[in-house]
Amino acid sequence: MKHVKKVSRRTRVMTGGALAVAIAGGGFGVYSAGASTDSAAPAAVAADAAEGNVMQTNHLTIEAATEAAEAALDEAKKQNQRVSVAVVDRNGNTILTLRGDGAGPQSYEAAEKKAFTAVSWNAPTSELVKRLENAPTLKDIPGTLFLGGGAPVTVDGAPVAGIGVAGAPSGDIDEKIAQAGVAELAE
Repeated sequence: MKHVKKVSRRTRVMTGGALAVAIAGGGFGVYSAGASTDSAAPAAVAADAAEGNVMQTNHLTIEAATEAAEAALDEAKKQNQRVSVAVVDRNGNTILTLRGDGAGPQSYEAAEKKAFTAVSWNAPTSELVKRLENAPTLKDIPGTLFLGGGAPVTVDGAPVAGIGVAGAPSGDIDEKIAQAGVAELAE
């Protein structure tokens, strides 16, 4: 049988009291943290919006992106061109890419890069090709492609999307097809 040391009443009371304070403090901390998180978050968001620290941007819906891409493919078919069409959002993220019947394997990625380039600079990629004469390192920016075939989609002058087309024998033809997608959105 082990020998158990007898603890004084004073030690038991102090240890029990410290334990009670620790439990109560921990419980209070949990409740307090939960309460402050729930009530502070909406107030912080409201304050940011009121102070102008939040801005809204327009984005193309998937339905509108699909209509634009299909309009571009219809135009490509009229011109007997086999192309891919990509639509990206304001941030350059791909919304959708359609590879037309018979389009080359390189056209898929090229269409996405042209769309990204057009929305990034809010300019048709045929115009951006001209800028390379003065700033040849622009072409080194990842994800871009400075060839005709990309067109920005704007609302009140601000870019909301980009449409890229690739696969026709020239960038001029690709860009005319992309512009058919832009025109569909303007209707």
